[in-house]
Amino acid sequence: MKNIAIMGIFMLLSLSTFAQKKVLIFSETAGYHHNSIPTGVAALSEIAREHDFQVDTTSVSDIFQNTLDYDLIIFLNTTGDVLNDLEQGNFQQYIENGGNYFGIHAAADTEYDWPFYGKLVGAYFESHPHIQEAEVDVVSDSPLVSFLPKKWKRTDEWYNYKDIQKDLTVLLQLNESSYEGGKNGKFHPTAWYQETGFGGIAFYTGGGHTDEAYSEPLFRKHLENAMLFAMGEKPTIKQ
Repeated sequence: MKNIAIMGIFMLLSLSTFAQKKVLIFSETAGYHHNSIPTGVAALSEIAREHDFQVDTTSVSDIFQNTLDYDLIIFLNTTGDVLNDLEQGNFQQYIENGGNYFGIHAAADTEYDWPFYGKLVGAYFESHPHIQEAEVDVVSDSPLVSFLPKKWKRTDEWYNYKDIQKDLTVLLQLNESSYEGGKNGKFHPTAWYQETGFGGIAFYTGGGHTDEAYSEPLFRKHLENAMLFAMGEKPTIKQ
């Protein structure tokens, strides 16, 4: 009887150790609506399932009215004020309990009147020129971006930012001499992360406006590494 009880404990511990990690992809818009959102949801869901993560997706904020039980919450091209006071409180509690955040592109065009979110995302959208090719410079030796060419040329809608936080670990910067309409100058970050101060990670990437972005192998690997890193997994180093 004692052996059975001990075996049961080990089984519970084993199940706990290998519990499936959970990801929420949130894509509500209260401003501009990106037509690429369904493509982005599909790509992120595919990446998550490749790593045996459970995926929930929603384009409405109702899920934030309850306790958030996720290893990672992704804000995919959200815009405007998408969370009410109750939902903001629950999301902030999630982060303060050690939760992880990943913002993609227009996630920086979200919740301008909520300082907690502004600090979490790392910067706010200010403006953008037309969609065009630009040179993205890898400015970190982190394995998160070691698979990329040092000067990565790709096409997207390139944001200019305001209220850039001071403690960001910048991974990628835009070379403003390589395209038209850049307004941040020599320091123009476009992908970064930071520790939340509560045991979690907040990651942001500025790419992801177009449908085509989500079928680019290098950009998909960039998204994959961000997801893995935010959930405490090892990023993939090689393409």
